[in-house]
Amino acid sequence: MYDYDLLVVGSANADLVIGVERRPAAGETVLGSDLAVHPGGKGANQAVAAARLGARTALLARIGDDAYGRLLLDSQRAAGVDTVGVLVGGAPTGIALITVDPSGDNSIVVSPGANGRLTPEDVRAAAGLFHASRVVSAQLEIPLETVVEVVRSLAPGSRFVLNPSPPRPLPAEVLAACDPLIVNEHEAKVILGGVAVGDAEAGGAAFGDRPEDWARVLLAKGPKSVVVTLGSQGALVASAEGVERVAAVQVEAVDTTGAGDSFTAALAWKLGAGSSLPEAAAYAARVGAVAVTRRGAQESFPTAAEVEAR
Repeated sequence: MYDYDLLVVGSANADLVIGVERRPAAGETVLGSDLAVHPGGKGANQAVAAARLGARTALLARIGDDAYGRLLLDSQRAAGVDTVGVLVGGAPTGIALITVDPSGDNSIVVSPGANGRLTPEDVRAAAGLFHASRVVSAQLEIPLETVVEVVRSLAPGSRFVLNPSPPRPLPAEVLAACDPLIVNEHEAKVILGGVAVGDAEAGGAAFGDRPEDWARVLLAKGPKSVVVTLGSQGALVASAEGVERVAAVQVEAVDTTGAGDSFTAALAWKLGAGSSLPEAAAYAARVGAVAVTRRGAQESFPTAAEVEAR
């Protein structure tokens, strides 16, 4: 019997958000809206998103002993996340500087802060959390060696979900544990170390123009399954059973901040509950669609009832 449906190992940031008419070019200054401060970070976002949906969720992360850290702890607890694994100190809380344009698209720069001090030793010390968790989810806003230790700490029978963001090449040990590896187009290309066929002259290994091609090549690198998110075009899932498209849910986007995190959290929770990969991805697409119609990250994440009402 598992105590947690989902253990999220990852980052916790304070999101400093400014709305802009357009994002600045190099060397350019633009005026924006008043600064808004929100709890964020891919790990903290995923934990809140899962808990809002009803998953029994725990977070393993590191924050600073400061006002931003307290903001993050309050947000986790308010959502019902177990914060027993949230470590305090070692560096200031991580910060994400976010600009959002009128279409809802965003650009983000992250200062890792305490996230960079979440160590393999911290993971080993949290062995009890891993053995109590049905699914473990991670991202790459924490050190890669810490993610490697997460893979090595997985309990027998548990499932590992990875969103490699920000992307970087991954060791074979990590890739082999992913079930699924969740990537967008940019992340897929970085992990594959190549470029689309049409851009082959730019250098790197060509791997095809279609998401189906990316998914198949990614699968060949070792993951048990792959999910490629395609924004307004939906997603596709790939495993040994084949490749399947998942339709998008059409909505008018207001702010895409955190939408990918809500997608990943929903998918991980549904997989742990026994849904097939296509079923879990279709539900996750519905969750992400609700999130983009609201501003902010964690405050945009829906409850299960709100998803069903759509």
